[in-house]
Amino acid sequence: MKVDATSEALAATPATAQRTISLGKAIAYFAFSLVINSAGNVLTLVTSAKIHPSFLGAAYWTAAEANLGTAFHWNLFWAFLIMGFLTAVLNAVLMHQWSWKRIAGNMVFMVPFSALIQLFENFFMGDYPNLFNGLPAARSTGMVIFYVALNFLGVALIATAISIYQRVNLVLHPADDLMQILRFRYFNGQAAKAMWASYIPPTLMAIVAILVTHQFTNFGLGTIFAFVAQGGITGIADKVVFPKLKHQALDVGTH
Repeated sequence: MKVDATSEALAATPATAQRTISLGKAIAYFAFSLVINSAGNVLTLVTSAKIHPSFLGAAYWTAAEANLGTAFHWNLFWAFLIMGFLTAVLNAVLMHQWSWKRIAGNMVFMVPFSALIQLFENFFMGDYPNLFNGLPAARSTGMVIFYVALNFLGVALIATAISIYQRVNLVLHPADDLMQILRFRYFNGQAAKAMWASYIPPTLMAIVAILVTHQFTNFGLGTIFAFVAQGGITGIADKVVFPKLKHQALDVGTH
């Protein structure tokens, strides 16, 4: 008897085609994960910018989108929003179905996410001096080590946030929707392999940005750490962060 690949993935991971939590809980989980994801992304960008010469780099998607924004003179809000929409289109192709509802959900995610990215960037860069003067430049070995740790923490926050809102599955960032589609449709529930495959689009973005600007920025040690570890951390967070929360209403398309 032939077994559907999606069914195998569901059997191998704590997932359900139904919703087992209330809407109120789902929104609370989602809001929490959105904030820590935004903060984590900006931490990787800002800590990279505060070390000279820069060797740290941002999380993989963040680095690519920031470079593309520089190439086309977009701020972070527009860079994240435009690339999010294009990724949502790719997701529809991979799922073999076009769902305006799903794409609208991706965009619903992108607007507050992009706004929070801009807000946290302004905060950590010191644009709100009455609240915080911003992270200072690293001028000592101790500060460099601290920023490396802070950068890696940012990656861990992103990975943990992905784990939470993928399981809640109300609306998703298009990049994380891509990872989830790959994970349960093509990789039998394996988070790390799906994450690596999902890095193909930002790699292409980065190549375009380099061709336009002739610069290679925001990529470094932290980017390598994100590439190697982010998917694995997401898989671990599935089990240890809110462990009773299962993947809700999983839908990765038709065959």
